[in-house]
Parts: sequence; structure tokens; C-alpha cells
Amino acid sequence: MSIWEVILAFVVVVLMLVALLANVLVLMCFLYSADIRKQVPGLFILNLTFCNLLMTVSSMPLTLAGIIYKRQPGGDQICHIVGFLETFLTTNSMLSMAALSIDRWIAVVFPLSYHSKMRYRDAALILSYTWLHSVSFPIVAASLSWVGFHHLYASCTLYNKRPEDRTQFVIFTGVFHTLSFLLSLIVLCFTYLKVLKVARFHCKRIDVITMQTLVLLVDIHPSVRERCLEEQKRRRQRATKKISTFIGTFILCFAPYVITRLVELSSAIPINSHWGIISKCLAYSKVVSDPFVYSLLRNQYKKTWKDIINKILKRSSINSSALTSESHNRNILQLNE
Repeated sequence: MSIWEVILAFVVVVLMLVALLANVLVLMCFLYSADIRKQVPGLFILNLTFCNLLMTVSSMPLTLAGIIYKRQPGGDQICHIVGFLETFLTTNSMLSMAALSIDRWIAVVFPLSYHSKMRYRDAALILSYTWLHSVSFPIVAASLSWVGFHHLYASCTLYNKRPEDRTQFVIFTGVFHTLSFLLSLIVLCFTYLKVLKVARFHCKRIDVITMQTLVLLVDIHPSVRERCLEEQKRRRQRATKKISTFIGTFILCFAPYVITRLVELSSAIPINSHWGIISKCLAYSKVVSDPFVYSLLRNQYKKTWKDIINKILKRSSINSSALTSESHNRNILQLNE
């Protein structure tokens, strides 16, 4: 193995471990907190977590084996199943992110009618569509034998081995990425930019009230005035940072891989094998970032996973103290004998 391959293999191992721990923690938060389960966005986050966990335990290990052994790991049947899952899970996760953005758009732009427009039944219908949409492409690809081990990405994914099917495969790949990556990106941009517009409007209203209050309170201490102005500045930046994170991570993680897949269809432009694996690792990094972007860094999830950790630590400390006292009593009994 070259130094590049060692580095890439190490990166995949780190991504696997962090993705597994982070997504399991999100799942534990969902099971532990009744408040999170009651919320409609929790269904979308649960679906996204399910996709991320399956991707972590199915596709990533085979990519790691492909990097190490430089050939297809396992038999053709295993590779076909993993390639089918990889196509399905990637599309499903993209559409789940789009569904989360639609939920936020309705909650912010139509707050009074949110509970009537986004109920559990509506969320279930959206998830049903995402599953049908996501499963349709791998079914077509599998039926046409367009799933296999691709050496450029060291992965079991969409791959056409027959030159006579090249035109059909090019059309299929273009339609697939248009209705998965591009469609989700358009939805993300439309909904989150609408949310940002409303957030900025409310910030301006709050800023006007704050400035009017500061003008009226002539005896206010300068330090209090400075804190109010700093909070005003942070409030304006908060929504922009969050929305930039949602859209930015989506583009940064998925765009290089999608562009590489489309450029690959043109035989005139050669693609370096290391870049192919790097673009695949960037796509895998979305599995790692999703738990933090959509769940673990939010106050409700943060409080829940801290409660879970404290509960585990208290239980372990109680068990250790019980064992210590038991061994101490045993030693006293032995001395008395």
C-alpha cells in the first residue's frame, strides 16, 4: 500500500467509528426522550439516522477493504446488495434533509398553521414518498446489471461494465443525480433562504425595539448597553450561520462526488483514482456530520445525551461502590474468623 492508500484507509476507519458513535447516540436520544419522539421532525431525523447507520455498517467497510486489497471484497452477490443499499441510502438521506428543510420552512413561515400542516400523518406520507423515490433507482440499476465494484471509488456502487449500454447508463446517471442531489439542493436552498428572510425580518424588529429601549434608558450602565449591542449582533449572525451550515455541508460533502460521477461519464477527462476515493470519503463524511448538524448540537438533544451519560456514569459509580463495600465486608468477616 502507498502512503496515500494508508491515509485514505485511516480516514475511512475514523469516519466509520465517529459515524457509528454519533448516530447511535442520536438513536439513544430518540428512544430516551419522550419530548423528542412527540415532535414531527423527530421522524425525519430518525429516518436520516437509520440511513446513516446502515451506510456505516454496509458500504464503508467494503470501501475500506477495497482500498486495502485493491479489488472487489466478497462475492458478486454481496457487492450487488451493498451497491443497491448504497444507492438507496444516499438518495434517502438527501431527501430526508430536504424533508427537514420543508418542516423548518413551514414552522417559521407559517407558525400559526404549522400543527395543522405538518402532522405525524403528513410526515409519514413524506417519508413514504422518500422511500419509494429512493428505492426506484437501485431497482432499475439492479435489473439492468448496473451495480458492481467500481475501482475508481473502491466501492460497490452504480457501475456499467458493458460498452453497448453506455448511452443508456449516461442518461440514467444524469436523471438519478438530477432527481436526488439537484432536487434536494433546490429544496434546501428555497426553504432555508425563505427561513433566513423571515429570521432577518424578526431580527430587524427586535433591533428596533432594543435601540428604542436603549435610547429611553439614559441612565443605563455602558457595560449593559454593550452587552445588548453584542447580543443584537450575535442574533443577526446566528440564523445565517445555521443555514449556511445546512446548505454548506450538503454541497461540500456531496457535490465533489456527484461532479466526479458525471465527469467520469466523459471518457475525454481522466480521473485520478485517489481523487475518486477522496470524493467518496467526502460523501461518507456527511454521515458523520449529520448527527451534529441536525441533532446533537441542538439544546434539546444536548440535554438528553448529557442526561444519558450522567445516568450511565452514576450507575457505574454505584456498582463500583457496591463492589467495594462488598469486598470490604468480606475482608472484615475473614479477619473475624
